[in-house]
Amino acid sequence: MLKSYTFNNYSGDVMSTVTIKVDKNLKKMMSKIKINWSEYIREAIRRRIELEERRNAAKRLLEGLKSGEHVVPKGFINKTLRESRESR
Repeated sequence: MLKSYTFNNYSGDVMSTVTIKVDKNLKKMMSKIKINWSEYIREAIRRRIELEERRNAAKRLLEGLKSGEHVVPKGFINKTLRESRESR
């Protein structure tokens, strides 16, 4: 049976334990690479959460544009494209 423990990290934040299972071959390959796997996985989770938050924000914006809740100001797209070309 797997148990989850909670502890405080150096900055005083409450941290929870998440357990993953990997096969023996993967574990063996991981042990050959000298990195902090816990920090690597935490950072991968942070990046994925940020990606999903941006994706959800874009989805909400598109839905708002389609429903008329949000409106792009007249000339905004042309101005933005022009500025982008000029900055190259």
